[in-house]
Amino acid sequence: MTTQTLNVQGMTCGHCEKAVTTAIKTLDPQAEVRIDRAHNLVEVNTTQPLDAVAAAIREEGYTVAV
Repeated sequence: MTTQTLNVQGMTCGHCEKAVTTAIKTLDPQAEVRIDRAHNLVEVNTTQPLDAVAAAIREEGYTVAV
């Protein structure tokens, strides 16, 4: 597994955090996800490529900067 950090804009509440976490866990059920909403950061420990993780988050409607 590799730890990757993404800047995710648009997360404003706990529901947003759950949506992002669910999107990542759907892609990789074994992923470890830590979210720092105050700094717009999502840290993911996963075997999936970074662009696939970013795409999954974008599909939920958030802006992602790698």
